[in-house]
Amino acid sequence: MTALATAASFPVAAQAPQEPAYQGKIGRTLAESKEWWPAPVQAPKNAPNIVWILLDDVGFGAASAFGGGIDTPVLEALADQGLRYTNFHTTAICAPTRAALLTGRDSASVHVSGFSHTVLSAGFPGWDGRLPSEDGTIAEVLRDNGYNTFAVGKYGVTPDEDATDAGPFDRWPTGKGFDHFFGFLGSQTDQYKPDLVEDQAHVKPDGRHLSEQITDKAITYIDRQKKAAPTKPFFLYYAPGATHAPHQVAAEWSDKYKGRFDAGWDVYRQQVFDRQKSEGIIPATAILPDRDASVPAWAKLSPEQRKLYARFMEVYAGYLTYTDHEIGRIVQHLKDIKQYDNTLFVVIVGDNGASKEGTPEGDVDRSIMSKPLSDAETLKYNLGKLDQIGTAAATEGNYPLGWAQAANTPFRHWKSDANAEGGTRNPLILSWANGIKGDGSVRSQYGHVIDILPTTLELTGIKAPEAIRGIAQQPIEGTSLAYSITDAAAASRHREQYYYIFGSRAIYRDGWKASLPYPNGLITGSPGSKVAFDENAWQLYDLNTDYTERVDLAKKYPEKVAELRALFEEQAKKHNLYPLITWDDVAKGRIHNNGDGRTLADKIKAMHPAEQ
Repeated sequence: MTALATAASFPVAAQAPQEPAYQGKIGRTLAESKEWWPAPVQAPKNAPNIVWILLDDVGFGAASAFGGGIDTPVLEALADQGLRYTNFHTTAICAPTRAALLTGRDSASVHVSGFSHTVLSAGFPGWDGRLPSEDGTIAEVLRDNGYNTFAVGKYGVTPDEDATDAGPFDRWPTGKGFDHFFGFLGSQTDQYKPDLVEDQAHVKPDGRHLSEQITDKAITYIDRQKKAAPTKPFFLYYAPGATHAPHQVAAEWSDKYKGRFDAGWDVYRQQVFDRQKSEGIIPATAILPDRDASVPAWAKLSPEQRKLYARFMEVYAGYLTYTDHEIGRIVQHLKDIKQYDNTLFVVIVGDNGASKEGTPEGDVDRSIMSKPLSDAETLKYNLGKLDQIGTAAATEGNYPLGWAQAANTPFRHWKSDANAEGGTRNPLILSWANGIKGDGSVRSQYGHVIDILPTTLELTGIKAPEAIRGIAQQPIEGTSLAYSITDAAAASRHREQYYYIFGSRAIYRDGWKASLPYPNGLITGSPGSKVAFDENAWQLYDLNTDYTERVDLAKKYPEKVAELRALFEEQAKKHNLYPLITWDDVAKGRIHNNGDGRTLADKIKAMHPAEQ
């Protein structure tokens, strides 16, 4: 039975009653009265369990499930059973992606154009980092339709001001529809000494890797629920810190890759590109873009650089394969308890592109507040800490820029570049043994992270509610991808989409994309950071014929650029994106000014108290 047929066979679930009118009879005595109890809310008959998996900073060309050079056998198995989506997009950076995913609405529409961090939010409707109650999360919708709801790992959309044991807790995960939460509220945490939270309190980590801890907790939540209510479905949001910095993983995983990357990032890019073509992940007509000008040729590096950079990549690869292993523990457990076949897996392989935050030389333990070093000084420093890469001592561990570019094969640019597919395109897997018979085939319909919530609701037979707990809801802005499951040739229904991250921007419509880069001076050695911003330097690409954005058509079709620029401004106004806050505004401390006199450095220091 196909997914759509399965979904169509489900009765539409009644929404959770909002204080329903009493339907019994109240007389003067019990004999003259009649009791009444509202019927308990139940999920649709045969509704599947749901597991959303969201990885972090991975890149399109990393996982073997999509032609990458890093082993991910569990993701491969899920993809082989279901469908691979290769034209799926995120927002280019973590918090906006997570806000859009959880709500099914554009990030600016739900107040997360930037972050929920004090230093990266502003007092405007599209920027304050506070998810509104009228934009309910998937957890709230499913909870009110008969599901138990669990989240483990990275959350990322709780305001810094609220993230203490004093709360308020309405914007913690448990205040946004999750029955239980175990993980961290921020954007980054040490994998061995995480800033760990369970439900509504900070708790002490036990010293094990965070990915192992969140997997154990997820299994515990599932088992407790199934023991108490065997037929009740659950929703699990599994969002490990991997592979965001710090890259920390046991040597048994990174050592599996010893020597695997000695040939360097240029060879890696070509090998992955060729494999992606042969496996049908990318079109046969695609052309690999030239190596970015900010990345040196591997052949021109010194032996010391090659040794250092290869080790950084071995650790990253081991980290991703270890993460795949932990996902496999969830998968195997569901098989063991006979829940796997009726579980819908939605796997997003990265909340944005691979990260350029590792600088040209890579990073071991130097934060944004560390004293700046030259590239030569950084190289010397990192070589002195070669043995610490990947260990608990690598508190800021991240690979160099060249490997980030390679992990984004076949696309240009990186995380936070909302103007480029290297920042916004991520692999998507839909897999459900009982409902999707895809056999690993590829779907190329255009999709965006806001599409996941409506897709999930359609496949489970649940309607988006008009109200949640008495609060009227804004319309869902995403488009369900369910139509594409049984029709690989179906035309894309998500036809236009804006992108914006602190100045970099793009607007997409029916295969045409206009984009504008913006320099990011906050990241050491960030490509293009010294290029002056020109608001009229828009680029234009026809993605229908130029898969990897190589040929800028702006001068050839100025009328198309003008049309798309006007559409971007229209979308910006519609979704509360104004004002267009930039990296310069962040760097110069122009936002989140509460009159306390704190500089940007003061605010960053407050986010890293352990380094003071």
